[in-house]
Amino acid sequence: LQELQSSGRGRFLLEHAAPFSAFLTDSFGRQHNYLRISLTEKCNLRCQYCMPEEGVQLTPKSELLTAQEIITLARLFVKEGVEKIRLTGGEPLIRPDVVDIVGQLYKLEGLKTIAVTTNGINLARLLPRLKEAGLNAINISLDTLVPAKFEFIVRRKGFHKVMEGIYKAAELGYCPVKVNCVVMRGLNEDELLGFVDFTKDLPLDVRFIEYMPFDGNKWNFKKMVSYKEMLDTIKQRWPELEKLPCEASSTAKSYKVPHFQGQISFITSMSEHFCGSCNRLRITADGNLKVCLFGSSEVSLRDHLRSGASEEELVQIIGAAVGRKKKQHAGMFNISQMKNRPMILI
Repeated sequence: LQELQSSGRGRFLLEHAAPFSAFLTDSFGRQHNYLRISLTEKCNLRCQYCMPEEGVQLTPKSELLTAQEIITLARLFVKEGVEKIRLTGGEPLIRPDVVDIVGQLYKLEGLKTIAVTTNGINLARLLPRLKEAGLNAINISLDTLVPAKFEFIVRRKGFHKVMEGIYKAAELGYCPVKVNCVVMRGLNEDELLGFVDFTKDLPLDVRFIEYMPFDGNKWNFKKMVSYKEMLDTIKQRWPELEKLPCEASSTAKSYKVPHFQGQISFITSMSEHFCGSCNRLRITADGNLKVCLFGSSEVSLRDHLRSGASEEELVQIIGAAVGRKKKQHAGMFNISQMKNRPMILI
């Protein structure tokens, strides 16, 4: 700060620093500087907890956001203070113009991080181009280290492609390479130690995610393994496990086995929600703003965009939606009863 104050430009910046956008601040004072944009509803896998077995009704292509509309909205959010954008899906890497979208986002002044969450199937092939376009961070979904079990969970082949993607990301210097693992009782909770072991020689952050209720995923409380239970299991094998410090808005509780290159984290959406420090907003592939992953309320930015709303009007609409954001989500028992989109459509 002192360095800033002593330089002329720094002094100017401090004196004229815009306060964080009122439009992206909700009634509980939470500042939303993180935007997740879904690029597609389609996926080349059929994960059991994400997509209902019968599939989902896809939105007609004409009703999905075009690359230009995505960039227009992103520019608006970044102008208002968003510093991080994550591209999600469906599977974002099956969208043919994904490299171009990353390149366009990279040009937005004020955007610090462009991230992608992927199932890893197309990752090894696309990553060199994505990196060149400006991709800073990667999360790869992988729920098992057993190839046959992988096929059972995702209802498709492709385990080795995902592993190739993980190694490619490490090789290209992504650090950490985040690996998202949804833990489900009776399916993969016996692999916790294997996943911790996976962090020994690779710069990974394996994130164990509590199984969450979504439309069509046949959630039941018995399938959820809480973070406390996971932690106990891991500590029995590695009693020396150490807790790492974390940022205020972090959704993850992080730990490390001493001398391991990587680390592990727990995403406790169900057992210990982190609504109080929530800083994220979501835009679905069909252009709806969701202020809460678990809330069913949505507002269509696409319709306003296509009917010629001005930038000013769009910002007002976004601000009104953010202002209606609730203090916290409904809790795991209630969420499982609520109507919401299946995960694939968020």
